[in-house]
Amino acid sequence: MQRESFYMDEYIDIVTKKGEPTGNTVLKSEAHKNGWYHNTIHLWLYTRQGHILLQQRSHKKTIHPLLWDVSAAGHIDAGESFIGAALRETREELGLQLEANALTKVGTFLHETNYGTIQDNEFHQVYIAELKVPLDALKPLEEEVEAIKLVNFNEFELLLKHSETNHHFIATNKSYYSFILKTIKTTLNL
Repeated sequence: MQRESFYMDEYIDIVTKKGEPTGNTVLKSEAHKNGWYHNTIHLWLYTRQGHILLQQRSHKKTIHPLLWDVSAAGHIDAGESFIGAALRETREELGLQLEANALTKVGTFLHETNYGTIQDNEFHQVYIAELKVPLDALKPLEEEVEAIKLVNFNEFELLLKHSETNHHFIATNKSYYSFILKTIKTTLNL
């Protein structure tokens, strides 16, 4: 399933700096222009064999093009639930249909960053889920995803350790990525 247009500006709900709903709904572009706080979802997929699915951001992305990041992510549409958004983004970006009970919420992370004309003030609602299909069963959305790959935990740690120089991960997210790796290892009792 694909959105009508990759460049479509969607309506999102605005929250306070503490993450509480305001009742206001605006276009995503307005939220970024004015620095209004809003929610996004992040879903990290892992395998029982000790791999994490990484998504390479499209070369068309304004922010961090071609860097490797979360398995699936996106803004939460106005009125949409966190789980609903996670399932939708995973289906749209990876062609993967998951059930709500497959997702485990592992935290909420405030991300406040300025990218020139974009003031990105987001609460990442973070989930993990087991990937139970082979990599070649996924169908990445070309407009959003440049590539996907599975990396084992050791490779993930090594790439993260050198993220300031290897242009792989978003270097400023190092502590967040470390948290994700630790959480997935704990989930697998490793």
